[in-house]
Amino acid sequence: MTNSSGTNQPATPATEILETSACWELLRGVSVGRLAVWVDDHPDIFPVNYKVDHGTMVFRTGEGTKLHAALSDTPVAIEADGVNAETGVAWSVVVKGQASAVKLTQDVLDTVGLLLFPWEAGQKDQFIRITPSEVTGRRFTVTPAVTWWTPLDDAPTAAGE
Repeated sequence: MTNSSGTNQPATPATEILETSACWELLRGVSVGRLAVWVDDHPDIFPVNYKVDHGTMVFRTGEGTKLHAALSDTPVAIEADGVNAETGVAWSVVVKGQASAVKLTQDVLDTVGLLLFPWEAGQKDQFIRITPSEVTGRRFTVTPAVTWWTPLDDAPTAAGE
């Protein structure tokens, strides 16, 4: 079968760039993302469970590297994604912005009302809010693995691989 480019390869479905409102809707449908922060002289990434709250994202954490890096002057990013196993359609959303500690009593009480419960045991008494400067997302069809198969995939490998 020849596609519009004149080759015998199947046409690649276009990646859909998502509107901001669609990004927020998708973020509300999952609760785990990956928080990217700058630690000393390198990037680091941490899984967090979060809630969307009035155009921001909130997560809980305790003392440690994640908290201190998130609250530095360096912006952070949080990424969440999902895939529909039946349709093979996946999505990915990235929120970039500044993180800040939730401090005011009313804000803390409102945040507690989000029912944000950490998955990992331990004292997680710090609520952190990410106020976005940018929200981007995309939706795409997952490419079948057979598309990427080559004869080298079956080649023997070294013992340590």
